[in-house]
Amino acid sequence: MAGEKPCNCGKKKFSNTPLKNQASIKKAMTMVQGYSLAIASRGFKDKKVEPVTKQLRVLSCFGNEASGGELPPCAHLKASETPGKFICGACGCGDKKGTWLLEEDGSYAKLDYPVLKCPIAMPGFSNYIPSTPEEAVEPVSRKHYIENSDLSLVQKVEVTIPEPPEEVQKAFSEIEKMRLEQLRIAGVSVHT
Repeated sequence: MAGEKPCNCGKKKFSNTPLKNQASIKKAMTMVQGYSLAIASRGFKDKKVEPVTKQLRVLSCFGNEASGGELPPCAHLKASETPGKFICGACGCGDKKGTWLLEEDGSYAKLDYPVLKCPIAMPGFSNYIPSTPEEAVEPVSRKHYIENSDLSLVQKVEVTIPEPPEEVQKAFSEIEKMRLEQLRIAGVSVHT
C-alpha cells in the first residue's frame, strides 16, 4: 500500500550511540578546540589522513547499506542543503563547504583532516573510544559492529585522498630549495 513503510524483516538492527550531554559553554569550547586541532593537523602542506583511516571514517558516518552491506548510516548524518553533500548533524559545524564530509572532485573535505574528532567517538576518528561490553548485546551498536568486522569490509570502502594544488606543491618546492641553499651558504652539509 502507498505510504506504508517497507518491511524490515530479516534486517540486522543496530543501537545508536547517544551523544554525551555537555553544558553549552563547555560544548562550545570543545568544538573550538577540536576545530583548531583539525586545522593545525592539516598544516601548510595540506596533510591528509591515511587511506585506511578515511575508510573507517566513511564507514562510521555513512555505513555500507548503499553498497549492499547491512550497516546503516550514523543517526547524526544529515543531508546538506547543497545537493549531494552531507554533514555531521551532531558536531555543530554547520552546513558550508568546509564542513561537508566528502568531496567528489578530490578537493579537501572534513574527513581528510589527520586530526578529527567525532561527537560519538567512532572508529577512525582521533578521539575514538572502543565500545563497551553493553554495546555487544543485541541489538549491537554500530561502533561494536565496525570494530568486530573483517578488515576486508573496511577495505571495500572507496575513498579518494586529495592532492595539494599544484601551485602549493611548487611553492613548497621553492621554499625547500631556498632552505637548502641557505644551509649550503652557512656551510652545513645537507644530504638530499
